[in-house]
Amino acid sequence: MSAMGALFKREIQLSVRVGGGALMGVLFFLIVVTVFPFAVGPDLNLLARLGPAVLWIGALLATLLGLDRLYQADQDDGSLDLLLLTDHPLELIVLIKCTAQWVATGLPLVLAAPLLSLFLNLEPVGIAAVTATLLVGTPALTLIGSVGAALTVILRRGGLLLSILILPLTIPILIFGVSASVGAVTEPAPFTTPFYILCAISLLMLIIGPIASAAALRTAQE
Repeated sequence: MSAMGALFKREIQLSVRVGGGALMGVLFFLIVVTVFPFAVGPDLNLLARLGPAVLWIGALLATLLGLDRLYQADQDDGSLDLLLLTDHPLELIVLIKCTAQWVATGLPLVLAAPLLSLFLNLEPVGIAAVTATLLVGTPALTLIGSVGAALTVILRRGGLLLSILILPLTIPILIFGVSASVGAVTEPAPFTTPFYILCAISLLMLIIGPIASAAALRTAQE
């Protein structure tokens, strides 16, 4: 197994073991979605209209749960210094860590979304749209969170500061994700335009996220 493959496997194991990983995120996602109908009441039409926003907000908050630990374990045991000294580009290492984080915590949210959509009275088209937008948008959330985690890596309890830093940056993703999901079931609101913008944001973060995170990690270790 290559060094990068071994790193990916290690990160998956850490994401699952530390803090509950996928199970904790999905349980939090489930709680958000199931509690919301009690607040809205028996109006199924209203529930269906608000459903995409509820799912997206739940996914956003669930994604935040484990982001503060993305680099914290490496900082605590000193392995972050070793990663900085390797021959591999730090940006590539960051990208692999983010990919593993998304596979362990973001992908389970995407897989759980179709089932949880049933609690919100979404139509099949709406369920497919929400799932597609989460599949495209949640990697961007992880990459943005990586930048915040790198900035707060030297803080022992930086979870609150991390949330304050990255929540404003996630608003465009939330807007276009919800807009595309609603547009799939509401005429004449479009689906493709906000969906393509969401794809563009994720691709942009795929480039900017690792570079910004690597720069923040180097600064933190100086």
